[in-house]
Amino acid sequence: MEKLWLKNYQAGVDQEIDIEQFQSLTEMFDLSIKTFQNRPALACMGKELNYQQLDTLSAHFASYLQNQLKLRRGDRVAVMMPNLLQYPIVVFGALRAGCTIVNVNPLYTPRELEYQLNDSGAETIIILENFANVLEKVLPRTQVRNIIVASLGDLLGFPKQQIVNFVVRKIKKLVPAWQFAQFSLFNDALKQGAKQSYNHVDTNHDDIAFLQYTGGTTGTPKAAMLLHKNIIANMLQASAWVKPCLREGQEIIVTALPLYHIFSLTANLMLFTKIGALNVLIPNPRDIAGFIKEMRKYPVSCLTGVNTLFNALLNHPDFAILDFSTWRMTLGGGMAVQKTVADKWKQLTGTTLIEAYGLTETSPAACINPMNLANYNGTIGLPIPSTDIELRDSDGKPVAQGEQGELCIRGPQVMKGYWNRPDETAKVLDEQGFLATGDIAVLGEDGFVKLVDRKKDMILVSGFNVYPNEIEDVIASHPDVLEVACVGVPDDKSGEAVKVFIVKKNTALSEQAILHYCREKLTAYKVPKLIEFRSELPKTNVGKILRRALRE
Repeated sequence: MEKLWLKNYQAGVDQEIDIEQFQSLTEMFDLSIKTFQNRPALACMGKELNYQQLDTLSAHFASYLQNQLKLRRGDRVAVMMPNLLQYPIVVFGALRAGCTIVNVNPLYTPRELEYQLNDSGAETIIILENFANVLEKVLPRTQVRNIIVASLGDLLGFPKQQIVNFVVRKIKKLVPAWQFAQFSLFNDALKQGAKQSYNHVDTNHDDIAFLQYTGGTTGTPKAAMLLHKNIIANMLQASAWVKPCLREGQEIIVTALPLYHIFSLTANLMLFTKIGALNVLIPNPRDIAGFIKEMRKYPVSCLTGVNTLFNALLNHPDFAILDFSTWRMTLGGGMAVQKTVADKWKQLTGTTLIEAYGLTETSPAACINPMNLANYNGTIGLPIPSTDIELRDSDGKPVAQGEQGELCIRGPQVMKGYWNRPDETAKVLDEQGFLATGDIAVLGEDGFVKLVDRKKDMILVSGFNVYPNEIEDVIASHPDVLEVACVGVPDDKSGEAVKVFIVKKNTALSEQAILHYCREKLTAYKVPKLIEFRSELPKTNVGKILRRALRE
């Protein structure tokens, strides 16, 4: 396909990237440390760490993994925590030790956690104590042998550490009781690691940096194997894209999206570490008032988020009184940006809400609107440097320019494949290296890509993928359910909401009983928002439930 999009690249944006610039993420990290060592790197809950301190603490953690836990290159390390100072220390420390990181949503239920630990083969986990009780329930059925428990107050220093932990544990009671026969505390691990140097591991492009879980094209959770090469490529692609807009060593980005999500992981942590920015971590973005209060402390220049987050900020009275004079970039991804939200954002902040598009399988960015875009344009932007796209029909053949087709992406940011799932990999990756996204798009004459439909049944709730198969499997296991079907329906707040249609086996079955059952087995964003009981469900002549008919 002719690269129509190149003619609309912003001046100063390279058409191709040099992936040989870094051989590993640790090489990138080391250069940032050397370049920006005295610059602030991280801020959270009133505590700041500069790049030199991040270097020291991550080296201590790498040493602990290697010398005390005897971890080696390629060993999987699960990380289950929100946006805290501990997270970047753990991630860069584990990468320095040559390990592969398995990001885990800290709000997972026991069922979800057990599956991911066993599927990844992780034998080590770093977990915030608030969620340790969930691990305790499944630990005997996993391969986990090393547990490092972090507390919210770690790294805050005396006496704030003690005060924060006391409030969280005793007053707010946010730490359910837990017990493990053997475990280490995060701060103790750092102290132990400080006694010895870590051994440099010569990781390269082909080492797996992250096993990043996604439903892919089905509801069965699979891990995208994201190599060092993939994350480096996407970081360099994004860096090239924002170069005309951002300044090295001067930016302050607010990180509200969870770092365990691929968008925040690459865009906020990796990219902004590369350019020497200060990353302000928000542990609980649902607390909008607290989030805004934190932003008032800094001359913020950048913010990434999803449509629901921007909408929540716009609808809070305290947001309007912020000083937006230092803002340079607002980037929206994870779900479609709504025009009404984008227009209000521009009117209030003076900055354009730039929409981007990506997938876990593309590390994640594939298309981004130019940074100098004046107003919302309803597209996902242009394919980024070193990225090819094709739009294909149902037979896998390219469609004519201007016609609808499935968006297929090729570039150095595309995953190696799904972990231990060659069959699923073959369904989405072809011999030419193109990834089939399942999204239907149109390529305009100007090279801008517009999404028009979704081929797969995935539901997008506030930027998080929800797969009907998983919801149906859980609800179908309820003894009083005969049949169930799950679809996504439009929702003003979350973009889409989960709706289920149920045929009862027991007439006494109630909506509350289903909700209670789902909350025990599913993360909150997967729990159905709408439940409709029916006497029967529409089916094909071979008995397959017609989700399409339920959406109409």
